[in-house]
Amino acid sequence: MLGNLIARIRKEKGIIKTELAKKTGINIGHLTHIEQGGRNPSHKVLRTIAHALGVPYQPLFSAYDKELKENQLEYHYIHYISYNKIPAISKIDGYINCPPNYANASFAYKVPDDAMSPIINATSYVFVEINGLVNDKEIGLFKVNNEYLIRKLIYKKGNFILKANDKKFKDITISESDHFQIIGKIYL
Repeated sequence: MLGNLIARIRKEKGIIKTELAKKTGINIGHLTHIEQGGRNPSHKVLRTIAHALGVPYQPLFSAYDKELKENQLEYHYIHYISYNKIPAISKIDGYINCPPNYANASFAYKVPDDAMSPIINATSYVFVEINGLVNDKEIGLFKVNNEYLIRKLIYKKGNFILKANDKKFKDITISESDHFQIIGKIYL
């Protein structure tokens, strides 16, 4: 996933591979292997790449050691991952203990509604891994048209569908006109 993300950023910014190699001092062959997923860069090299691309390090680091599944490649999952944004926090409730089996969690998020009850109830906290891969039928944190939602992600007939557990909440089929972003995976 990291290589896919680096390649996406490079292409979106109109940077050719030789230019990135020159900016970073990384051999073009090594850079090619990184983008193709054949090698993971060291953390120092990843910082150098992030700096050369003009993006924050943390979103790239969050993609480290993750592999996209066939359906995630098919659905162009990588295009819905943010690489140039970090969470903006307007209030800190305090600190919360992170269970050892959620070691990849980036932050705890207070659930705003009962859409996922009885699995997740409003006002409880969930643990979110930024840019964590949300597989088919797994729960994630998403941003849809400036609204943050915790839902189950479904891959169906070329579309992403966000499904709530509580039937009072409608399923959301993501369309081309929606501003859709995958924030991360939810740990329960």
